[in-house]
Amino acid sequence: MDRDALGIRQVSEETGLSIDTLRWYEREGLLPLVERTADGRRRYPPGALRFIRLVQALRRTGMPVADVRRFIELGGGELAHHPERMVLLERQCAAIEQRMVELQDDLAVVRAKIAAYRGLIARGLDCEDELSEDLVDQLRTDELLAGTLPPAPSVGAEGVLRQR
Repeated sequence: MDRDALGIRQVSEETGLSIDTLRWYEREGLLPLVERTADGRRRYPPGALRFIRLVQALRRTGMPVADVRRFIELGGGELAHHPERMVLLERQCAAIEQRMVELQDDLAVVRAKIAAYRGLIARGLDCEDELSEDLVDQLRTDELLAGTLPPAPSVGAEGVLRQR
């Protein structure tokens, strides 16, 4: 056994994963590198930290456990498995990029709401007050000019929703 191997507590501290999570990862087949001492204590080779961080990133970004497990099963340095591993990673990359677009859109909505609330507060209005149509139009104009809000869609004469 490698003298530089780490115990589970050290790995937990280095990765930020709880000991229970590390044990769960091992039971689920997500950590194949774990060795055991004669008395049953887990020992992680130094390279395991890099591997655990990869598994963390894949899980944190929403890759299903089954796909992470498949990725690991295809490991072992066999050249024939690289294309399938690449497919799994490329699919996850596309999912992350799509989620980032969605999060950017959601962030814009939240920022616009913050700006609207700041505008209301600056005018001495409660965020839940009923607002007159004139004030709503004024707030929308102010936010549009400040660049915090996209133009509202409008309904054309033909009844079709369109962007202004």
